[in-house]
Amino acid sequence: MVHPEPEVIPLMKPYTMGEFQLSHRVVLAPMTRNRSKGNVPQPHAALYYSQRATRGGLLVSEGTLVSPQGYPEIPGIWTQEQIEAWKPIVDAVHSKGALFFCQIGHVGRFSTADSQLDGEAPISSTDKPVTPDAESGAVYSKPRRLRTDEIPGIVDDFRRAASNAIEAGFDGVEIHGVHGFLLEQFMKDSVNDRDDEYGGSLENRCRFVVEIIDAVVGEVGAHRVGMRLSPFAEYLDCIDSDPVALGNYMVQQLNKHENFLYCHMVEPRMAIIDGRRQIPHGLLPFRKAFKGTFMACGGYDGDEGNVVVEEGYADLVAYGRPFLANPDLPRRFELKAALNKYDRSTFYTHDPVVGYTDYPFLDDETNDLNVHS
Repeated sequence: MVHPEPEVIPLMKPYTMGEFQLSHRVVLAPMTRNRSKGNVPQPHAALYYSQRATRGGLLVSEGTLVSPQGYPEIPGIWTQEQIEAWKPIVDAVHSKGALFFCQIGHVGRFSTADSQLDGEAPISSTDKPVTPDAESGAVYSKPRRLRTDEIPGIVDDFRRAASNAIEAGFDGVEIHGVHGFLLEQFMKDSVNDRDDEYGGSLENRCRFVVEIIDAVVGEVGAHRVGMRLSPFAEYLDCIDSDPVALGNYMVQQLNKHENFLYCHMVEPRMAIIDGRRQIPHGLLPFRKAFKGTFMACGGYDGDEGNVVVEEGYADLVAYGRPFLANPDLPRRFELKAALNKYDRSTFYTHDPVVGYTDYPFLDDETNDLNVHS
């Protein structure tokens, strides 16, 4: 008697993303891990990323700085030393048959003067500082408003970073446009208080970001570029009075580039309905408008990921903390296996092993599924 093959869950179905063939829809989301000494990625990152690599899977790197204007433990890609340091990490991922995209970004005012060259003020669209974080005690330096004539230099930093990423072997780049970093400091009207051509109207506030997109696409080709956006997010005082209009406008700008590879969007904050956390599914207008691959992120578990792929709400689903704690996350979803719990206290430590490469796989002989609580 011939037994029928078990049905493949939606998350594990193959997908064609532009020129790339993916074997499943589970994507490693970009996550800052603070383990790159002096902005240079370290050898232990090769193990971290390759642990999470699968044949035909897609990984997006942690946010990678385009210039020295940032933080000391975040990797960069503006020097030849950094390019060379990334190469064995990218090779380790490719040896598993996975695709690897480099997320390139700039923190802007989300920084301090002592993290800048010569102790200068961080740059931003504004001179308004980020509100101090009462919970963590973090205090940010008062930023310096970028002069109009300086903006082309920052745009060129992104262009050069994209070129460097391809030289390092990455398959493509993702432009960081989320969570209160520099690009959102221009896009969102709670922060951007400029009165030049980069402030005021929605078109003006997005002008800087559009120039970056154009420069990166011109350098490496639209077929190797994705962008991450979070119009609904309210991180670091970056809030927009009309997030739907912002999201729609930016999708239109991406669509102007034929074959722009993907749009990666973060869901609105989850709501509590009948005592349960539920994903709002607020990205549908953008999904319908965008012409390329659409990737959703924000609080998804395996079951919810299967639903949105099956319904066509998203082509791919990016996972952050679950993938951090479960290097074999696609397999666990496929087998409906229990997940390791993540240890929040180790998210941003500098240890090269603890909370980084020591989360167990399903087939580890000493596997304790709740090793991190």
